[in-house]
Formats: sequence, C-alpha cells, structure tokens
Amino acid sequence: MNDIYILGIETSCDETSAAVVRNGREILSHIISSQVRTHQKYGGVVPEIASREHSLHFEPVVQTALKEAKLGFDELDGIAVTYGPGLVGSLLVGVAGAKAMAYAARVPLLGINHLEGHVYANFLEAKLKFPLLALLVSGGHTNLILFQGHGDFKVLGRTRDDAAGEALDKVARALGLGYPGGPQIQQAAAGGNPRAFEFPRAMLEPQSLDFSFSGMKSAVLNTLNSARMKGVTLEISELAASFQQAVVDVLVRKTLMALAQMPVKTVVLAGGVAANALLRQTLKEELDKREVRLVYPKPLLCTDNGAMIAAAGYYRYLRQDFAPWTLNAVPGLSLA
Repeated sequence: MNDIYILGIETSCDETSAAVVRNGREILSHIISSQVRTHQKYGGVVPEIASREHSLHFEPVVQTALKEAKLGFDELDGIAVTYGPGLVGSLLVGVAGAKAMAYAARVPLLGINHLEGHVYANFLEAKLKFPLLALLVSGGHTNLILFQGHGDFKVLGRTRDDAAGEALDKVARALGLGYPGGPQIQQAAAGGNPRAFEFPRAMLEPQSLDFSFSGMKSAVLNTLNSARMKGVTLEISELAASFQQAVVDVLVRKTLMALAQMPVKTVVLAGGVAANALLRQTLKEELDKREVRLVYPKPLLCTDNGAMIAAAGYYRYLRQDFAPWTLNAVPGLSLA
C-alpha cells in the first residue's frame, strides 16, 4: 500500500495551524501560529481579531508546513480542515483556504469535526484498539464519548452549561491570573491546600454522565465577593487548588461511572484541559486500580493543532468519506 499524505488545517479559534501527517501516524511537519499574546490583553479571545490574524498567517503557515515536509501540493492525497465547532470567522478562513487548495490540487477535501480531531491526537501517540472511551475536556466542550470504531461513536455525556475549560478561564480571570486559564490555575495551585475550600461537585441526576460546572464557578465567585465585602484577603493558591481539585473530582468520577456502564480497556484524554497534570495523575491512579489503560497526548497535541486534524482526515480518507465543495463553516457543529 502506498503512503498516504494528508495536510491538516486548524483555524477554529486562536491558533492557525497546518501539519502534514503520513499514514495517520507520522508527523512530517507541524506549524502553529498562536494568538495567545494578542488576546491576553483582553482576557480572552476576541473573534474579530482572531479571524483577521488567521487571514494574515494562513498562507505562510501552510507553505512552511509543506516546505518542512518536503512535499508539494501535487504529492498530497487529501486536505483535511476543521469546519466546526468554533468561531465562525476563524472557521471560514480555514474552510475557504482548504477548499481552494484541494480544488486546485485535485485532491479530496476532508471536513473534520474539531471535537473528533482532539480525540485523534491520541492516535498520533499510541496504537489504540476499539472500543475505547474518550474524555474530551476543552474550553468550550466537556464530553464522554464511546468509540466502537473509526466514524462509529456515541456521545454518552456532555456539558449542560459551562465546560470545564470555560469555567477554568472564568475563575482564572476572577482571581487575576490571566488567560488562558487552565495553565494559570494549575501554576497558581502549586503548594495550595486542595481542601481549603469545599466547592460543590455537581453530579446531576443519578447515573447521568452529563457535566455542569457553572455552580462550581459561581461558588468561587461568591466566595471572592463575600471576602471582599468583609475586607478579608484570601490565599489565591488555596482557591486555585480547591477549584482545580473540584473540577478534576467531577471529571474522574464521571469517567469511572461511564466505565461502569460501558466497560472498555482503554480511556483516552483529549482537549486542552487534558494537559492538566492533576487530571492525568488522578485518572491514571483510578484506572490502574481497574486495569484500564490511560492514553493522552503530549501537551502540544492537547491544544488546537493541525496534526490532529490530519490524523482524523486520514481515517476519513480510508473510508472515502469526502466533503462536498459546498462545505461551509458550522460554528455550532455537534458530535451527534
């Protein structure tokens, strides 16, 4: 079988990324142009600025990815692109660019759901067997997904309000830690007592695998407001540690509940929050007790990146599941 080369394009939020992956596993090039510093002054991503930055960096990022991979457009087998969910302006830059390149190169266009792409970051790191359970934790999404095979999955649980990453961002902003919130909370929590504050752990209805982090976030904000009204100074490290512990407790408990309902031998972590050290450690300890394998990507592949999109595109290419030329950005795209 000949090698298959897929160019992956990711522009769903504030990273312009392109990567060339061979046979779904081998990263030949991986370029990311991050806008984090641009958006830090605003405390979060500004959609208008994000789409403009993508427009500026899209072409040089793609050209650099091809140059590092030592390939031309005529040597590609397909072009995969995120078409949702995400910021509509950002998505449109990537989709329009990918469509133009695929049409000109006469290769298939592969439309990738951004959430599915995050899960496929794990296929770049390890050889995985189905079925497997994925815990996807990012800024806008928290999902538990059962994968029976490529393209064959079922969403077992999803967030009903704030996603875990979104709650981390909002609490970090309230604590004056800046953006992005996840890494800032983890750093501030170092040395703090994770039981200093008892924040709620919303489990919802019995046996429900859905998530809710808005009450936890509100509890932190109420604690801060109450302290300010009383003129009391709270220790930031203890607030951060207690909140981080509460988030991790819910994520781990829900994952174990899902395993009880759908016993599998492999769990994969995905999304930006998958880089959290406490989440990785706690989940691994619990899964080791149950003789269940835990797989997670290196930190670079946890954040938005083109390599995960190329990996997902490879398996879609094998199924001949090509996107039409009418493919458009779908900011509210869901997994089911």
